[in-house]
Amino acid sequence: MEGRKYNIAIIGGGILGVSIGYFLALFSKSSVVIIEQERDVAYHTSSRNTGKVHAPFLYDPKEKKLFAKIALIGFEMWKKYSDLKGIQFKNDGVIEVATEDEQIDTLKKYVNWGIKNGLEEKDIIFLDHKQTHQIEPNISCKASILCKKDASVDYHLLTKSLKKDYSDAGGHFMFSHKVKRIISNSHHPITISFQNQNEETIHADYLINASGGNSLEIAHSMGIGRDLINLYFRGEYWIAPQEYETVTSHSIYSVPRQKKYPFLDPHWIIKFDGHCEIGPNAVPVFGAYAYNLTNNFTEVMPKIKNLMIKHGFWSLLLDREFLSLVSTEINSSFSKKSMINRVKRFLPLLDPNKFTKRGLSGIRSVIINNQGNIIPETILLKDAASLNILNYNSPGATGGLPMAAMIVYDLIKDGFAQRKNDKEDLSGNENSNLWNIEEIYSRIKY
Repeated sequence: MEGRKYNIAIIGGGILGVSIGYFLALFSKSSVVIIEQERDVAYHTSSRNTGKVHAPFLYDPKEKKLFAKIALIGFEMWKKYSDLKGIQFKNDGVIEVATEDEQIDTLKKYVNWGIKNGLEEKDIIFLDHKQTHQIEPNISCKASILCKKDASVDYHLLTKSLKKDYSDAGGHFMFSHKVKRIISNSHHPITISFQNQNEETIHADYLINASGGNSLEIAHSMGIGRDLINLYFRGEYWIAPQEYETVTSHSIYSVPRQKKYPFLDPHWIIKFDGHCEIGPNAVPVFGAYAYNLTNNFTEVMPKIKNLMIKHGFWSLLLDREFLSLVSTEINSSFSKKSMINRVKRFLPLLDPNKFTKRGLSGIRSVIINNQGNIIPETILLKDAASLNILNYNSPGATGGLPMAAMIVYDLIKDGFAQRKNDKEDLSGNENSNLWNIEEIYSRIKY
């Protein structure tokens, strides 16, 4: 069944895809559709996370320059948007602890990174053991960083709010539509067909692939990024009993032991609503939705078959630090005590036996190059009619709004989206008045 024609089609109804649609609907004349395989937005990673608006002190200003910038700007933008919509934005701060003497230099490096990435000195403070104890008496550590510019939010609720704003501004959705095939021909730059009985298709002038864990597979289907592979890691959580909800006043992170890989050790998380969790770990799995054993098992053979022919995968298997990481994370998945004890190192009053309920797990997709190296930064791969956003990981939710604004301004600048004139209803929309996308673009790019 022949479907509609759109100027721009976005695959992915997560926080990034919806944010891109939001800015396109506000600032362009383009007809836009967001395609989502689930029944609603934010079904996966966008609602399966710690709910933190991260400060950019963990990001190397050279290796993770883009992530650092969008985290800094994202804090401001989410605060502004939350205030406009009356959605809770809990500016509660975070503490990063060193549990060993040799980690103290890492904390000092993080302070330096944070300032280089745009934090003010008053917002990121190095604390010795005694100073930390004064703020958090239940914490055991050698030293810490107190970062005041860190917040807690409900990203699922924020994405639902963006969905409404996008729809109100004329944006379209196609829910429960799983992409089957993407082709290009002389008649239509992009034709998308779906896995349903109606053999439905739609056409678009331009495609944005913002499909998170499936983004590399979709890029591969268009012949893009074939030298890259992805690995999946499930982040699991344990929900703290109510009696522990007042043991700290801040979320507590620790200096990661595996510095080479982009995973934090499980941490103590205070959610926006005051409930506490421990997590996430990083358990290797075989699919973007392998939340349980059944889903994981169905993905094993296709994933193994794909990995076996990739040189980068075999190079990674020779890395002892990676194998040590895998062993530790798998153990933490099977052993609750092992998982809780990783946080008990800095919060010793915790009793693993009192944790009885698992939290909502999420999946992170990590991109590996042909040499077996994990790529630390987001990858933007373009061709004549598409943009593929790959490796968009933490602080992905934090940076969703600024990343989307940058992408939309690029589309307008390059002629793929036609910008509304100032007279064309920009002044009448509270969301349009909220943002200057040219300024956001400039802050990220320069």
